[in-house]
Amino acid sequence: MASVTIRYFAGARAAAGRAEESTAAGRSLDDVVAELAERHGGRLVSVLAVSSFLIDGVTCHDRQKPLPAGATIDVLPPFAGG
Repeated sequence: MASVTIRYFAGARAAAGRAEESTAAGRSLDDVVAELAERHGGRLVSVLAVSSFLIDGVTCHDRQKPLPAGATIDVLPPFAGG
């Protein structure tokens, strides 16, 4: 099965309880976020609501576009500090 990799950073990593995981390709970012919310619940749902998402290092502006096989999604919650 073709897949995409989800990488979690900072608070997203803590909320998901892991640094990365995989899911099926060919679905939209919104579909993947809904799956992750269902899979992990609670804290991650709150983090996903305020996070930014990069697809292969580029800010995602079209959350309905199908994700290609082999893509990497970076989940970036708001960061503090400087």
